[in-house]
Amino acid sequence: MYFLGLDIGSSSIKAALLDAVSGKAVASAASTDKELPIHAPRADWAEQDPESWWQEVQKAVALLRQQQPFAPDDIKAIGIAYQMHGLVCVDKDQRPLRPSIIWCDSRAVEVGDRALQHLGEDYALQHLLNAPGNFTASKLRWVRENEPETYALIDKIMLPGDFIAMRLTGEACTTLSGLSEGIFWDFKEQAISKPLLDFYGIDESLLSKIVPTFGEQGFVTKQAAELLGIAAGTPVTYRAGDQPNNAFSLNVLQPGEAATTAGTSGVVYAVGDQPAYDAQSRVNSFIHVNHTKEQVRNGVLMCLNGTGILNSWLKHQVSGASYEEMNARAAKAPLGADGLRVYPFGNGVERILANKPFGGTFRHLNFNVHEQAHLLRAGQEGIVYALTYGIDIMRQMGLKIERVRAGKANMFLSPLFREAFANAGNVTIELYNTDGALGAARAAGIGAGYYKEMRDAFNGMECLSTITPDPTLQQAYGNVYADWKAGLEEML
Repeated sequence: MYFLGLDIGSSSIKAALLDAVSGKAVASAASTDKELPIHAPRADWAEQDPESWWQEVQKAVALLRQQQPFAPDDIKAIGIAYQMHGLVCVDKDQRPLRPSIIWCDSRAVEVGDRALQHLGEDYALQHLLNAPGNFTASKLRWVRENEPETYALIDKIMLPGDFIAMRLTGEACTTLSGLSEGIFWDFKEQAISKPLLDFYGIDESLLSKIVPTFGEQGFVTKQAAELLGIAAGTPVTYRAGDQPNNAFSLNVLQPGEAATTAGTSGVVYAVGDQPAYDAQSRVNSFIHVNHTKEQVRNGVLMCLNGTGILNSWLKHQVSGASYEEMNARAAKAPLGADGLRVYPFGNGVERILANKPFGGTFRHLNFNVHEQAHLLRAGQEGIVYALTYGIDIMRQMGLKIERVRAGKANMFLSPLFREAFANAGNVTIELYNTDGALGAARAAGIGAGYYKEMRDAFNGMECLSTITPDPTLQQAYGNVYADWKAGLEEML
């Protein structure tokens, strides 16, 4: 008996099979060894074809079957994690009307700024816990303003994970957590934000119906079942955005706990039991997966768009080596990279910079001193310092971030990155044998009622290693971070 987890990322689609009894992963696959294309018709735009995600889901599940053959009815439930903040528009036949405007697309910044001015900071921060910003609601308004013919044909709008759930079940639905990540949710009124919809001229009927984060959200259709080789009627029992799901995957569910990830984007996500916001909306608050009316659980998220995508850029444009070899080369350069500073803000506007256009920047590059190893090290350090800058903002909000959990994947595979993160950020890092797809599979078991308590879903999860700050390195990294931060403030 297995639970199937799907992680709909912007780089690839990952899938995992979880053995329900042992709590161990029995198979894990990514749909492609190449990063999925992100189309940029204009500067600071980013789009993907939603149907391509569905095609990649089919490939990923086929790869799982090669690793671990299973009968169609062996899969008892499906969980979905997905890239956050994207906009998918479908017509009455559930066909996408245009490419998805994904998370790192910056076209709607001005739209969100206008909404903030109209609604006022008091309403935005106290009710939405965020400025409307460049989130899903603002992207929808952009479509209404700039593509009225397309807008007129919209039957439902949804997030990327909602689209995949619709392809599985034929049902258009979403969750409270999803509505909050789109900035459609009024935390104070505990309802969809009427003032925001009214200002944007959006009819509430365009929003998909609400289903529980954990529980029956629909059943796999005959057509989808045939494509995936699973049984028709298999329930979809969980969905969440990738960062709330990453926190869940790491058993980060209670106030004071924090999770981090460093894939295409980098995130630190801390759980609290009170409404919390940053006055400049540089970090954002959403409903966490285990939130209930009786027990408030919100996640405060700081996101750095330019994380693994910078490392990927260095791989393809500078080194040509594998990531493992890049990590080894980077470690040959001295701490601080002989003064070279990298600011990894080249993947759309960054929220931690209050959505100011910035661009990726190399500072103090010396052609007589700096070699490839310096570039690679300064890149990894720059990502760490940008994440630390975001952690500073969260600490100013009163969040205690002393210990963070992460899956041993992506940038956390680099010993240098782990060392820099622990010492510059003054945090202890715990690395676990999990990822987003496996977390979604565990959550599917909860939603299906197999695990009676949430803690039971984590029986097979293990802490692989712990990295603590080193007093001999903390001051050195702290000094370089202070220099990096001073350089950033000069340029802002």
